[in-house]
Amino acid sequence: MFELHPAFPPTSHALGELALCHARLQADARYAWIVLIPRIADARELEDLTANDRAALMEEVVRAGAAVRAVGQALGRPMEKLNVGQLGNLTPQLHVHVVGRRAGDPAWPGPVWGVGTAQAYRAEALETALAAAKAALAL
Repeated sequence: MFELHPAFPPTSHALGELALCHARLQADARYAWIVLIPRIADARELEDLTANDRAALMEEVVRAGAAVRAVGQALGRPMEKLNVGQLGNLTPQLHVHVVGRRAGDPAWPGPVWGVGTAQAYRAEALETALAAAKAALAL
């Protein structure tokens, strides 16, 4: 049975359920950032998914990319580049990060991990970001 790792709720906001993944908006206002967590019990690596689930995950990554771009647009920060990463070094549950990037963001052009401290969304910006992501993901 799938259970969300306890590390996700304090660092992200639930968006909803896609066909394969639970989608979340990362709670860092510096970046438009969505995390996809396949609802597959005990999955830690891509190889733990069936070929069909891997294909579904890729389609959901593409959808999340469109949602990240929608969040950036809604917040007045259009995205120039999408970064996709499946790390899991700190949180072992299989998950994929889809991060919108633009010149001048706090980590540009390097990776976002380990750069500075996450900044909470202001209430209005969070509402805008959640609405934009949900609309783009059709949730």
